[in-house]
Amino acid sequence: MNVIKILSLIAAVLVFVISLLFFGWWAMKDYFVFGDERFDQVRWVTAQATKDTPCYRGDMAFDLKQRLLLRGMPKQAATILLGRPTWEDFGQIEYELGNCLWREHGLRLYFDENDRLIRSRIVQH
Repeated sequence: MNVIKILSLIAAVLVFVISLLFFGWWAMKDYFVFGDERFDQVRWVTAQATKDTPCYRGDMAFDLKQRLLLRGMPKQAATILLGRPTWEDFGQIEYELGNCLWREHGLRLYFDENDRLIRSRIVQH
C-alpha cells in the first residue's frame, strides 16, 4: 500500500512539474521565438524571406508589440510605421512575419470603430 502512495505522489509531482514547464513556455513563447531584435523600420519594410531567414520579420515582432504598438494608437500611424499590410479587413490588419516555428505567422492589429489600436497579437496560419 505504501508503494502505491509513493508512486502516486511521484506521478503527481511529475504532472505538476511538466504542467509548470509547459505553461511557462507557452506564456513566454512570443518572447523566446519573436524577441531577438529591436524594431528597425527600414529592415521591416524591405524584409523578404530567404532560405536562411524564413522568419524574416519575426525577430522584431515582440519588440514592436511591447514597445511601439501602444493601445489607442491611430491606424494611420501604425501603417506609416509598418507600411502596407499583407491582409486587411474591417477593424483588422495583418503583417506577414514569415515561416516561424514551422508555420506561417503574422502580426495582427485590431482596431476599434474609431480606428484606434485595441491590441496586437502574433497569430499562426
